[in-house]
Amino acid sequence: MFFHKKETIHTVNINEPNPRFAQLLLEQFGGATGELTAALQYWVQSLHCDHAGIKDMLQDIALEEFSHLEMVGKLIEGHTKNVDQTEAYRSSLFAVRGVGPHFLDSQGSAWTANYINEGGDVVRDLRADIAAEAGARQTYEELIKMAPDQGTKDALVHLLTREISHTKMFMKALDSLGKLTDPFFGNIQPDNTVDLYFNLSQNGKDERGPWNSEPDFKYVANPSVEGNS
Repeated sequence: MFFHKKETIHTVNINEPNPRFAQLLLEQFGGATGELTAALQYWVQSLHCDHAGIKDMLQDIALEEFSHLEMVGKLIEGHTKNVDQTEAYRSSLFAVRGVGPHFLDSQGSAWTANYINEGGDVVRDLRADIAAEAGARQTYEELIKMAPDQGTKDALVHLLTREISHTKMFMKALDSLGKLTDPFFGNIQPDNTVDLYFNLSQNGKDERGPWNSEPDFKYVANPSVEGNS
């Protein structure tokens, strides 16, 4: 059962309608990193999650993402309303599609379920969710830099902020499972190459760091067949 309240979850005020910017906003409505993708991804993940607490978290965040989809839709609507006679409008996707949001990205490609990343394992899903939030946060940061008015910018800053909040929630959920930094999950044990680092790009200086050093990794400077050093 779902209920919808007519008030948006955060204020949406637009001072200067700009249909060209509205086309960029489509990225977060019908694009790969958009709010529809996130909402559906987390909701579907929740349906095959056996952990009661994480299931509830995924559903809460999924519904918040639907609220964010509404915010982005309101922004697009406001930036395209009553400007259909302007040159800026005629040069945008809305000249053909009509005013308001559409399930397209900023280049006009239709939204696809291929954007959704879920796999039936809570650890795998939470890691995918952290990546999804990072992608959305980066997109919002670029949109904020180009926002044409303060009201739009304020709404986008809120949306970016919530991406950070969700990332922290997913990280805490992983940590509660003991999997925040542990890459192992599932029932298949890795083979004996699990702690080997293969130096396969040998152009110039070979960089060293915790990703290829003791105690977690044995550095194989000159790899041979089957990882024999």
